[in-house]
Amino acid sequence: MRTAIVTDTNCGITPAQAEELGVHLIPMPFFIGGETYYEGKDITFDLFFENMRAGVEVSTSQPSPEAVTGLWEELLKDHDAILHFAMSSGLSGTCQTATALAQEYGGRVQVVDDHRISVTLMQSIRNAKVLLDRGKSAQEVKAILEEERYEASIYIALSTLDNLKKSGRITAAGAAMAAVLNLKPVLQIQGGKLDAYKKVRGFNQAKKTMIEALSKDLDSRFKETNVQLFVAYSGADPEVGEKWKAEVEKAFPGRSVECYPLPLSICCHTGEGGVGIGCAKKY
Repeated sequence: MRTAIVTDTNCGITPAQAEELGVHLIPMPFFIGGETYYEGKDITFDLFFENMRAGVEVSTSQPSPEAVTGLWEELLKDHDAILHFAMSSGLSGTCQTATALAQEYGGRVQVVDDHRISVTLMQSIRNAKVLLDRGKSAQEVKAILEEERYEASIYIALSTLDNLKKSGRITAAGAAMAAVLNLKPVLQIQGGKLDAYKKVRGFNQAKKTMIEALSKDLDSRFKETNVQLFVAYSGADPEVGEKWKAEVEKAFPGRSVECYPLPLSICCHTGEGGVGIGCAKKY
């Protein structure tokens, strides 16, 4: 069977990388000052963060149903099935929307909800390609990856709470108190939902906390699992990511660490200056 893989830019894959991987990429829409932009298509990281620093209102949206089904129908002309990867259903409505739309395609479109986002979603797509190359069907790949949905871990440290305040995820009073006390939240994604992990004083302590948390995961949950380590950063300066990657490589000598900018649709919520660390099962 010929199976196509479809995803959106929430996975962190760029259009150039998607072409190299043979993956079909849907650009995520978002709004800046009331204007619609499409990630990876008509806006740069520099312009995005310039607007955010200037206080321009930034918000996210979902791809239109027509954009999703239009791509599916084009691909189904010369493919037997489609594997569609969306951000975790615990974090966005894009997965539920795709699942509802897929019901009209008689099983030819399999929507994978393995509770991933950003770099861990990217690794899921890589794993899917390996499984397809081994002769698995789209239905089998979906079942395997959803069974392994907890074989991933992410920790994120934010340098600012402004964006969480704007989205209502933290009160203005809470954000003000955190600023006065120099409190930095460390968040975690375990199984698809974003939860608070720990609040610490200062950003360096937040990074140390994330490294300790991942080290604990590697020594327990993933002790018998082959995993890929990732770091990510929110911002337009790749040097921030490279410095963070060097810190993580020093903490985990001998392990491969990949570094990527966080997708813009995620940066809408994290703001600028955040960093993340994570791992996911690797075939």
